[in-house]
Amino acid sequence: MKILEITNVDFSLRHFLLPLMRELRERGHEVTGVCADGPLIRDVRDEGFSVVTVPMARSFSPIAQARAFLALVRLIRRERPDLVHAHMPISGLLARFAAKLCGVPHIAYTCHGFLFNQPGSGLRRLTALVLEWIAGHITSTYLTVSREEAADARRLHIHPHPHAIGNGRDPRIFMPDPAARTRIRAEFNIPEDRTVIIAVSRLVRHKGYPELLVAMEAVPDTDLWIVGERLTSDHGESLTPVFDRAQKTLGSRLRFLGYRTDIPALLAAADIFTLPSHFEGLPMSIIEAMMTGLPVVATSIRGPREQVVPEETGLLVPSGETAPLARALTRLVRNPDLRHVMGTQARAHALSRFNEQTVLARTAALLEKDKA
Repeated sequence: MKILEITNVDFSLRHFLLPLMRELRERGHEVTGVCADGPLIRDVRDEGFSVVTVPMARSFSPIAQARAFLALVRLIRRERPDLVHAHMPISGLLARFAAKLCGVPHIAYTCHGFLFNQPGSGLRRLTALVLEWIAGHITSTYLTVSREEAADARRLHIHPHPHAIGNGRDPRIFMPDPAARTRIRAEFNIPEDRTVIIAVSRLVRHKGYPELLVAMEAVPDTDLWIVGERLTSDHGESLTPVFDRAQKTLGSRLRFLGYRTDIPALLAAADIFTLPSHFEGLPMSIIEAMMTGLPVVATSIRGPREQVVPEETGLLVPSGETAPLARALTRLVRNPDLRHVMGTQARAHALSRFNEQTVLARTAALLEKDKA
């Protein structure tokens, strides 16, 4: 099969789609990646994949979306794929409508979270629901990363047979690593007995950073490492004032590490992982942390509550609230034995539920089965 894997930005292509592209290529398919231009495309091309750039825009601008749609139509007509596999809300809509217009025989979509489940005006959420309903009826294979999103797709008659495939990471990459822990802590001049909380995500409001930074003021004798950056395509308010205030308040306890390629080593050097998001799909970062053997403190929202088993692999707290987050983090900071037990159970749970090879094999098989 000739397959186009279409997403919005290079970050998604590199960090979310590349493992699937490898799996499909190993099964004998011709795979091309499609997304907006960006520096991370180089990593994908270095593995021998063709990547075509189109002017994707993560906005509701009609002009920008029309430009992206026309570019997709031209690309699909030129490439004549057997399968278009679309990802992410806006790029997923555009790619599916373009594939239908061009007569692509098989259209697949992986839902990484519905726009109508995210905060926004009633009109925006209704529009997103209507568009998703229409697109769902031209989608041959409908996949979701979370079970709750699959249930929504059935309940709202978006698609009759959605498959909740999950997400996965490679346990040979994300695992406890004492050598990496020693090396990273020595690099940062952090004593072995110093507790470190780590957060890995894009630096945007809905990841819960304002609540986390305020909560850290009440968490004693603990460092916070924030790993990630704000993408040029990210929207919403800048968090610079929030980060500046936190830097003054927390001082040397707060480290901004920016975009890093050594996430496995950084996780291995930390003690607790946190992701206090307001909405999610099924976060890869939580899977990575669990496989590394870290207890997780996350919010009880779609996605994380499918991953974290409360009181066994971590703790769940209400979204948007500072005090419960501070209490949960403090509890783990003060109880190393509990951290160890939860971390051990988190890795076992991740290995059984979120092994990358299992998820990739299931996804590829569904794409091949429904195509046949």
